[in-house]
Amino acid sequence: MPVNLSIKNVPDDVAEKLRQRAKKNHRSLQGELLHLLEASVTPHRISFEEFDRKMAKIDFSTPGDSVEIIRHDRDTR
Repeated sequence: MPVNLSIKNVPDDVAEKLRQRAKKNHRSLQGELLHLLEASVTPHRISFEEFDRKMAKIDFSTPGDSVEIIRHDRDTR
């Protein structure tokens, strides 16, 4: 059963930012607030494919072969 919630004493600047956000997302203020509440309590899981795409964008790589790095470090001692 749906529940009615009320937030009191919301600062004017926060309320205005929420109104602007709702307008930008083509939602009513009520819809935007409900969306934010749902997003904050819903766990966000991504698929392996999405994770892989994000890692490819970052271009995460090591500076070289780990064996070479260890040899270089050992040889400089």
